[in-house]
Amino acid sequence: MTMRPLVVLGLVLVVAAGVALDGADGAGECGRASADRVALRLAPCISAADDPQSTPTSSCCSAVHAIGQSPSCLCAVMLSGTARAAGIKPEVAITIPKRCNMADRPVGYKCGEL
Repeated sequence: MTMRPLVVLGLVLVVAAGVALDGADGAGECGRASADRVALRLAPCISAADDPQSTPTSSCCSAVHAIGQSPSCLCAVMLSGTARAAGIKPEVAITIPKRCNMADRPVGYKCGEL
């Protein structure tokens, strides 16, 4: 058994415990939710974020499509502390929308320096 599921579970618990402390008064890239909280929705994408040749699951693509309605949010999520702590490689994660055949993804979309 790998440690990754335990790391993701630990992150879920930490973020869930911190929800009450989340100031969320202003709107960020993901509206009133922090990018770290939204990143938890990408849990089904763990394997797709490891292997750039893999086909993402339908639940992963559904989550990416929903978050991708706001490209700045999707970018913030893929570069979030939660994603980094889970071992997500941003340069691989940013390829998931294309691998999910998101027709409405921005052409030439970049995240930071990616």
